[in-house]
Amino acid sequence: MTTTRNTFLMILLLAVGLLAACSRDAEAVHGYTNVSNEELKSLLQQGVTLVDIRRPEEWRQTGIVKGSHKITLFDRNGRVVPDFQEKFEAITDPDKPVVLICRTGNRTAVASKMLSQQLGYKKIYNVERGITDWIRKGNPVVRN
Repeated sequence: MTTTRNTFLMILLLAVGLLAACSRDAEAVHGYTNVSNEELKSLLQQGVTLVDIRRPEEWRQTGIVKGSHKITLFDRNGRVVPDFQEKFEAITDPDKPVVLICRTGNRTAVASKMLSQQLGYKKIYNVERGITDWIRKGNPVVRN
């Protein structure tokens, strides 16, 4: 498990510097699907797990989408938080859909690709414009 985690963390960190904007065809290429905030609403109504991977100060600044699980992926310096995988696996199942959200969709695109390719998650959704677009479109957030 430690070797898998270390490999996952190393590849994830390398991918951060390499990933640019992802196309709508990301599922075929990368193993995940980009979704809009309208599609996020539909997924939430279906009970799909939503994970907000931002940092605590970001959650405090903007609030979160109601029902989000808060699990920080990258620290302030862009390093992978060591217990991310353990916390993520505790609330998700590789065979069930999961949605990832961050500020603008860039960090979650990297995470989505790695979760799919390295850990075998079969149905990952990336909110492509993140919480900034969610808020800009007048959708509610909760603060805690």
